[in-house]
Formats: sequence, C-alpha cells, structure tokens
Amino acid sequence: MPSRDDARSPAAEGVTELLLAVGAGDRQAFDRLVPLVYGELHRIASQRLRSEGAAETLQTTSLVHEVYLRLVDTSRVRWQSRSHFFAVAARAMRHILVDRARQRAAQKRGGGITPLPLEAADDSASSAAVWDVSSNADRVLAVDAALDRLRALDPRLVSIVELRFFVGLTLAEVAATLEISPAAAWREWSAAKAFLAAELADLSGDRAGTG
Repeated sequence: MPSRDDARSPAAEGVTELLLAVGAGDRQAFDRLVPLVYGELHRIASQRLRSEGAAETLQTTSLVHEVYLRLVDTSRVRWQSRSHFFAVAARAMRHILVDRARQRAAQKRGGGITPLPLEAADDSASSAAVWDVSSNADRVLAVDAALDRLRALDPRLVSIVELRFFVGLTLAEVAATLEISPAAAWREWSAAKAFLAAELADLSGDRAGTG
C-alpha cells in the first residue's frame, strides 16, 4: 500500500499544478490533465480486474476517489479544482470502460444491443456506478456511441451523463462540479436520459413497442 509520501511523485505534482492552472483559466491545462489521470486510473483498474477474476466489476466512484487522493495535493486545491479533476476523470473513465467493453465484445459472437436501464443511475442511496464489463459490454458501447451523437447537440448534457455513469456522482455533486443549480442539473439529466433512452431503444429494435 503506497504511503501518502509516495503520492507526491512527479506525476502527482503535475496533476496538482495542472488543476491549479485550470482553475486560473488555462483551458489547455485540462487537455494535458487527461493522459496523467487516465494512466493512473487505467493502472489501478487493471489491477482490480486481475484481482477480481471472472467477476469483472468496477466501482468507479471509489476508484476515482482513490486516484484523486494519490495524485492531488489536497492541501492546495479548492473545490473548483476538485470538480475539474472529476470532469477529467469522467472522460478518462469512459475511455477505459469503453476500451474494455470493445475487448469483450470482440470475443463474443453476434448478439443484439441491450438498452442500458438509465434508472440504474438514479439510485440516490449510493453514488457508486457499478459496471459489470463482462455482461454489459454491448450496453457500454451503445451508450458511448449515443453520447457522441448527443455531444453534437449539447456538450453539457454529455458531461452530466459522464459524471453520473462513469464516475457515479449524485446529481447534487454533478451540479456542484458543473457549477449549475441542482434544478438545472435535474432538468438536464432528465433531458439526457430521454435522448439516450430513445437512441438505445432504436438501436435495439424496441422503439416500435415503446409507444
């Protein structure tokens, strides 16, 4: 188990400095953050998957928080910096899970795409979004493709979905992260769910039966 001193590696110092730069308005710093956060998330996620064997699940909220504590000097960052970290981690976590899902899908024969029950992310009792990569590979890929289409219409809706699905934040945490009101977060989350439900129903061939 690495100590807190171990977390003050060059990578950790780099993440903290970039977070502070983002908070100061440096938009390019956000893009430079992604590979640093992705690398650590991917490393820890791979370790978890190997240790869990056949039960390939990832509790993304706990994973992101673990990486945050390892990579960020929490004595120096403000809430705004922390929210920027979660936004970067959401994007990185999406890429990791999608890559894993593609590997799983390539090993399977045929099979249709099953719509992901969006209500699964509405469990306010727990902010942990748990993904069973081995059985939900097609679902993850379907959501990823639909999010790419949604981004062309409203990028912020995509950010809300990424924070909910791929990091597991509550709507209150999403609102704070995106610096919008809780009412706006709920309204836009509902709009994003409606879009994704229609997209996934169409992909699965169930649209005609939904009324």
